[in-house]
Amino acid sequence: MSWLHASRPASKQLWLRSLHILVLTVLVLNIVDSHAPGPQKNPNKKYNGAGTTTNLRNIVIGRCYHYMSLHPGIGDKNCSGIWQELVDAVQRKDPCKITVEDYKHLALVAAQTIPCNKTLLWSRTNELVHRYTRATENFITLEDTFLGFVFNGLMWCGKTFRPGMNFKFCPAWNECEHNSISSFWKMTSAAFARASCGLVNMMLNGSADGDIARKESILRTVEIPNMNPNTISEVRVWVIDDIQGEDKNSCNSKSLLELQRYIEKHKLKYSCIDNYRPVQALQCSESPDHAACNRCDYQ
Repeated sequence: MSWLHASRPASKQLWLRSLHILVLTVLVLNIVDSHAPGPQKNPNKKYNGAGTTTNLRNIVIGRCYHYMSLHPGIGDKNCSGIWQELVDAVQRKDPCKITVEDYKHLALVAAQTIPCNKTLLWSRTNELVHRYTRATENFITLEDTFLGFVFNGLMWCGKTFRPGMNFKFCPAWNECEHNSISSFWKMTSAAFARASCGLVNMMLNGSADGDIARKESILRTVEIPNMNPNTISEVRVWVIDDIQGEDKNSCNSKSLLELQRYIEKHKLKYSCIDNYRPVQALQCSESPDHAACNRCDYQ
C-alpha cells in the first residue's frame, strides 16, 4: 500500500511532462508549417494568363530544327538542349519571380550573329512590320531571330514546388513584373539590340493614340538602352500611318521629338522618315484607290 501511494505522484509528474512535450511539439510543428514554402501554403493559386501551351516541348524542338533548315548559316543548335534550358530556367520557381538572369544560359546557347544594316525594330506595328519583312526579306525583326522564331506566340511557366510546366494557368504579361514570359522577351530583345550593328531601322505607328513609343514599351526600356553606339551608325525611324487612319504623329510631332532626345541621350545618331514609301506601297497593294496611293513622290 505504501508503495502504491508513493508511485502515484511520480506517475502524475511523468504524465504532465509528456503532456507538456506533446503540446510544445504541436506548437512547433504549427509554426514551422505556417512558414514553410511548401505546396500546402497555397496549392491552388491561379493566375490570369493561359497555361503552358499544349505540346510545348514538341513545338519548341520542331521549330528549332525548322529554323536551322531555313538558316543553315546559324550552325548546329542542340534542340533538345534548348528545350531543357527553358525548363531549367522556370521549373520549381515562383512564376512571378522569373528574371532575365534566369534565362542567361539559354541566351548563351542560342546566340546568333545579326548582319549589319538588317535590324528592324517595331512598336505597335506588329502585323504590318511582319508583312513587310516577309515581302522584302531585306530586314530582320526580333521574331525572325532564332529565339524569336522558336518561342513566338507560345506560353509557359513552371510549378513552384514541383518539376515540369504548369498547363493550367500562368501569369499574364502585366500581372507581375518578373513573370516567365515578360522576362524572356526582355532578355531576347536585349540580346537582339546588343547584336545589331550599322543602320538600325524602327517602324512606329503614326496613327496610334498617345506617345508613339510608350515609355513602358520594350523598345524604350530594353532595346534602345542596349544598343551599342560604337557599332550602330544610325537609328532611322519610319513613322507609318494606317492607310485608312489618322495622321496623329509625324517626324516633327512632340512625341517624335521626345523620342529623338531619348535616342540621342544614348549617344545614337537619329533620323526620321514620314510614311516610308516602300512600306506604304505594301499598304497600297490592299487599298490602291486611297489618295495616299496616288502620289508620285518617293522617299
